Amino acid sequence: MSDGSFRKIDIDAFGDDHVTEEELYPPDLPSSDDVYADVQGRTEQVRSLLRRGDVHSALPLVLANPPYGVRNESAKEIHSHTVMEVLSSIKASEITILLKQLSPDDNDVLMKYLYKGMASPETYNMAVLLNWHEKLVEVAGNGAIVRAISGYTV
Repeated sequence: MSDGSFRKIDIDAFGDDHVTEEELYPPDLPSSDDVYADVQGRTEQVRSLLRRGDVHSALPLVLANPPYGVRNESAKEIHSHTVMEVLSSIKASEITILLKQLSPDDNDVLMKYLYKGMASPETYNMAVLLNWHEKLVEVAGNGAIVRAISGYTV
């Protein structure tokens, strides 16, 4: 006979177990030094592409393999600045064209970086980020927002 309770499991029986930060990420993540070296190398590649005016190659490159789950905050910051540099160098009239060429995963990564940039209005140009956000939602839909705020952080 039911006591009317919606709970079927006694959660108090599980004790005070908790998940450590290391358990949140896959065990095969590269070391912080490897991630930092990768970010530095890609930053140089992206800047080279930007100097040549090749934004069509720079955007997917900078969105590929973001530094998730590492404790090397300087690598994450360098990568964030590089993403924002790419976004700022692209003309507003080219945004939709570029977004349509990205994969759904790249769109989700971009949305995460847009929100990260919006969290620092003193550092990044909000007009640029809001313009990208508007165009990204048009192309990728509202699901990109949900996936961005519910997944790993960049």
